[in-house]
Amino acid sequence: MFGQAHVTQQGEAESIFRDMIVGFGSWEFGPTDLKNPFASNERSVHLWQGDEDKLVPVELQRYIAEKLPWIHYHELPGGGHLLPAADGMSEIILKALLIKE
Repeated sequence: MFGQAHVTQQGEAESIFRDMIVGFGSWEFGPTDLKNPFASNERSVHLWQGDEDKLVPVELQRYIAEKLPWIHYHELPGGGHLLPAADGMSEIILKALLIKE
């Protein structure tokens, strides 16, 4: 799988553990309090979420994307937590970013 070594360079268990520290740790802000970093709307933020992610609930990402309209939300059926390492994902992401597919 292209990029798998980079995504899990410390091992899959360690990568998931670090994601859990970030996801379930204490934050200094609420995600829905974020302001659009592109004031003139010349760019946007894209968020990809697998609907079978066992660490980050898909309902949470849907809620955040609904509250922050400057986020382009992409939900992929069958995708899990290590979605960026999935076969073909780099092409899907590049097409979305470069040619707005």
